[in-house]
Amino acid sequence: MRFKQFISATSIALALSLGLPHAAQAAFPSEVNGKELPSLAPMLQNVIQGVVNIATEGKKEASQLANPFLDDPIFKHFFNIPEHNQRPQPTQSLGSGVIVDAKKGYIATNNHVIAKADKITVTLRDGRHFTAKVIGADEESDIAVIQIPADNLKAVPMTDSDKLKVGDYVVAIGNPFGLGQTVTSGIVSALGRSGLGIESYEDFIQTDASINPGNSGGALVNLHGELVGINTAILSRSGANIGIGFAIPINMANKIMTQLIEHGEIRRGRLGVYIQDLTPDLARAFDIKKHQGAVVSRVSPGSSAEKAGIKDGDIIVSLDGKPIKNASSLRNKVGLLPIGKEVELGVLRDGKLRTIDAVIGEPQLEKQQAKALHQRLEGAVLGELEENHPLFGKVDGVVVLDVQQGTPAWTSGLRKNDVITSANRKSVKSLADLKKAVGSKDRGILLNIRRGNGALFLLLQ
Repeated sequence: MRFKQFISATSIALALSLGLPHAAQAAFPSEVNGKELPSLAPMLQNVIQGVVNIATEGKKEASQLANPFLDDPIFKHFFNIPEHNQRPQPTQSLGSGVIVDAKKGYIATNNHVIAKADKITVTLRDGRHFTAKVIGADEESDIAVIQIPADNLKAVPMTDSDKLKVGDYVVAIGNPFGLGQTVTSGIVSALGRSGLGIESYEDFIQTDASINPGNSGGALVNLHGELVGINTAILSRSGANIGIGFAIPINMANKIMTQLIEHGEIRRGRLGVYIQDLTPDLARAFDIKKHQGAVVSRVSPGSSAEKAGIKDGDIIVSLDGKPIKNASSLRNKVGLLPIGKEVELGVLRDGKLRTIDAVIGEPQLEKQQAKALHQRLEGAVLGELEENHPLFGKVDGVVVLDVQQGTPAWTSGLRKNDVITSANRKSVKSLADLKKAVGSKDRGILLNIRRGNGALFLLLQ
């Protein structure tokens, strides 16, 4: 009722101000003083053709669907629940995607939209349906590329997302709650958001354009209809939009997509430096006025960093002319570069800025079968914590590179990407430290594990 009264009053006011013949005959004008009222419709007519709806079908264990605790390895071990106690049940999910190459049928989306899917169905704006195949997916950045055998596609043009500014108007397009293609608008609320724990590599565009479940993988475009980001996540306690949404910048996404299309996977390189944030206390200790950068705490022997002449105590403040805010910023930028890429580093040493050229090298992971260290670790493959791990620079420890299902390590609760920070209450910084800490193979092992943003103890008996 109040809404109708508001519209009526507004119509009368417009009629009076525009000199229309009678308020009762008034309607909202399409133009004022001979000029059309602003509208996003002309821009959207082209863009919405390049945004697709994605539906997936897969399977999941019935125990996982019924109770999330039954998917917890510690819970299973404690109550002696077998790994595969029920038949897998079908699952379905919905999301969005953006056509990035019309000729080849490439579509960009989020990894979590298509992960573990047995069948991916893409629905175009014109109603056509296609079964898509996965070209490549990267869990750490949450970017995937799929392909459909379709003609007459229209791609969304990309632009330089580095030119975005806080306050720029943006439009989000996707498939929220499975309703069908939906358009919302807002502004860029913030740039360079990281440390949220959503993905391993984070450099998000934050926007108040409404993003809801189902929008994942959809387009974030500017008012020119150019793609600036891939909608990915929201911050919400209820699961619905509260005005805080996040999109992966298209510059970042494009680098990932290029590697996925060329190689089917991401080949992340390394510099070979252990780094930490430049805090105000460290800045004072180094007697510098700079408050942003990544402090090199150690240089790996034989690494690209050592060959380039980087030393312990150097502060990396830029990469290829772009500022480095902290350790996470450097890790993100290096993690997006292909192996063999030459980079120019801005480095503070003894208070003086210098330029150092380096080459992104191949990972030099030292791998070891954990069974050689202790029989209760059988089934796990361990290695040194390297730059491509999400906890690199945040903790010291040994990383679990892989765990074979059904082995003692798996049954005890160890999982891939876990970081062992201590064993039997002794700090672990390397494989050699872990070997000393586990001691006799007849004893049990108490491990302190970092997993994502959490931590836990595992007792291997």
